[in-house]
Amino acid sequence: MQDTDNAIPDTDPFVLFDAWFEEANGAEPNDPNAMALATATPDGLPSVRMVLLKGHDARGFVFYTNSHSRKGGEILANPNAALLFHWKSLRRQIRIEGPLTEVSAQEADAYFHSRPLKSQVGSAASDQSRPLDSRATYLRRVEQIAEACPVQVPRPPHWTGFRLDPARMEFWTDRPNRLHERRQFTRTATGGWTSTLLYP
Repeated sequence: MQDTDNAIPDTDPFVLFDAWFEEANGAEPNDPNAMALATATPDGLPSVRMVLLKGHDARGFVFYTNSHSRKGGEILANPNAALLFHWKSLRRQIRIEGPLTEVSAQEADAYFHSRPLKSQVGSAASDQSRPLDSRATYLRRVEQIAEACPVQVPRPPHWTGFRLDPARMEFWTDRPNRLHERRQFTRTATGGWTSTLLYP
């Protein structure tokens, strides 16, 4: 039995991610940059949610959030996380694990002000993950900020970004009869990568 055509190559995992991500941008109808973000409390209680990848390069993978949210609190208390991209139309997924660091204020400002004005308003009005007595309360805050800031909203200091520096990246692709292919890349102490295939 041979199924080595289009096998996952043993190459630089960032280059491989770029290639798969580019294909996903052409194949996925909605949010190809959507990824599951898993965080945990200091005592190991996990939580997971979908977020959007907003930047990636050799330094890592960037997303933005309200640091006062549940995920923000967990990140600040336990700055380790895992990401999962699942592109159903391509029958592929990528798992990424590693430590998180906060992006610079300049990076956060630049991204926040690149967003549509209504998105800036919505973020500034939200006490993300906190109890809300009614949706009307939130929409009233949205209206107040929109009136006060008709051109640009100052970035709230608790709205920021985090960069995951991968220690491990795993690429998975579907194969017939569930004979799937997995290749794991692990960061070495010198900053390079080792690679191995995994049983499905």
